[in-house]
Parts: sequence; C-alpha cells; structure tokens
Amino acid sequence: MEQKMSGHDTVLLVIDAQESFRQRDYWDENLASAYIDRQQALIDGAEADGIPIIQIFHVDENGPFSEASGFVSTLAPLRITPKATFRKGRHSALVGSGLDVWLTENGVRRILVSGIRTEQCCETTTRHASDLGYQVDYVGEATLTFPMTDATGRTWSAREIRDRTELVLSGRFARIATVEQALAGREKSLAA
Repeated sequence: MEQKMSGHDTVLLVIDAQESFRQRDYWDENLASAYIDRQQALIDGAEADGIPIIQIFHVDENGPFSEASGFVSTLAPLRITPKATFRKGRHSALVGSGLDVWLTENGVRRILVSGIRTEQCCETTTRHASDLGYQVDYVGEATLTFPMTDATGRTWSAREIRDRTELVLSGRFARIATVEQALAGREKSLAA
C-alpha cells in the first residue's frame, strides 16, 4: 500500500512513457528526443518541488504492451522515481487502474498531465480528470505523438496533432502550460 502524501494537493502524471512504443512502426527517435528532454525537465522540476510523480503504464494482453513482452518499462533514458505506479488497459488513466481512488485518498486537487500519446491517453485522461472536478494543467511540450493519416488521406504532423489537442482542451478541460508554467502553479495562467 502506498503512503499518503503530505502537504501537496498536486501530482504529476507520467502516462505511458514506456519502451512499448519503441516497438511500433511509427516510432520516430527525432520526435522522441525533444519530448524526452521536456519530460525529464518536468519530472526533475516536480521532484525538486516535492510534487509526487505518478507513473502510468498501458498494458494489453498481447504484443509490445503486454507484461510478457518485457517492454512495459520506463522509456529510456528517462529517470523517474514514482510515488506510485498504476497499470491501465483503457485510454483514461482513471479507468480501472485504481488511480482515481489513490488521488481521492491523498487529497489531490490538481493534476499535471504528461506522457505518450498526446491525442490519446494524455487527452482522454485530461478530459476525464476535468469532468471529475480536478484542476488540470496539460503540459503539451511534455507529451509525444506521431504523424497520423486521416480518412481523406491527409497526413497530420505530430505538431498539428498537438496544436489541435491543445486547442480543444484549452479553457474547457485544462490550462495549457509549459513545463515551467506547470511547475509555477495555477496562479501563472496563460492568456486565453
């Protein structure tokens, strides 16, 4: 059983930053490099500020996201010492993982969202957390995604997907924040 936090109502979620993604055809080391830099800065800053870090792993029955694959481990070269670790089988980290109970038991009111993939698990968790009443900072620069092609054949760049995600979350579900703004707290909100 995890220990209760003391003195903090904020946590950092690091969602699905795991080696499983390196096994996918769409993995791009160039995109990952900038993400890893910003994700590590957020982890280090949270740790220095005493903000508990919660690590989330996505787990499936088969393939590179299965426990048996050996890839459900922290994405190298990230360094993280989580206060708690949860495993999920859904897009939202708040469904079926026990995270929701842990957050309530520990008096969390504010969540910093980061991880992989921008428009999937990070966005879904953000929307879900907001609907549950949490204050959410979505740290887009500490999220990672990859180009996607839509039904019309248009390929959306990772940057376009991130911009779209930030657009639909901003002011409705989350405050969009840089690493530094998220660590500075709610009082330093961005202009709408």
